[in-house]
Amino acid sequence: MSTLNRRHFLQSAGLACAASAMPFFTETNGVAWAQATPNKLAAINTPYNNLLILIELKGANDGLNTVVPISDPTYQKLRRTIALERDGLIQLTEREAMHASLKPLLPLWENKELAVVQGLGYPNPNLSHFRSIEIWETASKSDEYLDSGWLARTFASMPTPKSFAADGVVVGSYDMGPLSGQGSRTIALADTAQFLRTAKLAQAGKDERNKALKHIQAVETEIVHAASKLNTQYVFKTEFPKNAFTGQIRTAAQLVASNAGIATIRLTLGGFDTHAGQLGTHANLLTNLAEGIAALKSALTELNRWDSTLIMTYAEFGRRPKENQSGGTDHGTASVHFVTGGKVSGGMYGEAPQLNKLDGNGNLPFAVDFRSTYSTVINQWWGQDSTKILNGKFAPVDFLKA
Repeated sequence: MSTLNRRHFLQSAGLACAASAMPFFTETNGVAWAQATPNKLAAINTPYNNLLILIELKGANDGLNTVVPISDPTYQKLRRTIALERDGLIQLTEREAMHASLKPLLPLWENKELAVVQGLGYPNPNLSHFRSIEIWETASKSDEYLDSGWLARTFASMPTPKSFAADGVVVGSYDMGPLSGQGSRTIALADTAQFLRTAKLAQAGKDERNKALKHIQAVETEIVHAASKLNTQYVFKTEFPKNAFTGQIRTAAQLVASNAGIATIRLTLGGFDTHAGQLGTHANLLTNLAEGIAALKSALTELNRWDSTLIMTYAEFGRRPKENQSGGTDHGTASVHFVTGGKVSGGMYGEAPQLNKLDGNGNLPFAVDFRSTYSTVINQWWGQDSTKILNGKFAPVDFLKA
């Protein structure tokens, strides 16, 4: 297979590969991960049987119109045209209510399986999309630059079993995000069916003398093995929604159904950079998010994986409390995020937005360092010590049942 054809193969398969010597398919302790045996996974005793599904809200979600501080009159003053009327909201507590588009999440809240973490942020926030998401995904300080994601460091500290197909799968994006870094066994794919179809076309050459092409051949071989492991004939009873997020949700469900051994899946829902005309766009995005999470809950319950799955949203920052002149919101700081799963202890966490304590730029102070949610995952979900991984101690947020 020529160099051009190999490049075309990798691109058309919906996969990402670093141009450096480290591909997204790597080895741990010299043992190729593609040798896993899926039917033996159930017998493996590992903390990574607890699955983490991350959903990135790309562009930065407006927390104040997601979970509305209905008891704070300052909210209406700051948002003369985009403030949401109380009567149309889904009341959670005396002080907070959810956007009406999040109605599919209400059963999770009523069943105490939805945690709402308010005020997530970090000291000295950066308002650049590129830099701030880098901070969130590497779990760094605002003035610190790390070359690996927090999940990659987690798996480097305690590797997933050799029988697992991968540490993680990134769906719908070529950006590895929190899974980027040396030694992370990560697959990036845009479409499962296309991945499976195209991978079957890969054939490793026998007489390749170029070391770089030999390496690509090895990657191709691993792709073929991965394809066979990710394949599944499972037909879901779950009715998946018909929206822009459906493909990723369905792919995530199929990945879990494949029983190939995956510790984490990262999804991305884009479009949250709502500088203008926010109301309609934001409502549609939250509908997609809520319907997607509800479908995942149904599919995971079918697979008997709801209790062993944790779903968590994240984004680079929130939106500014005061609306702009274009009926939208500009880059902000602290925001609200959701955590759900069968082992989640539902309720409100963190602190309600302090709209009377905005900083000099008109932004909110943070209440909970975002690395505390990562500490919860590492310490309580996977049973590791997060101190070295996160380069410091961050008190976990107690949204998991004991």
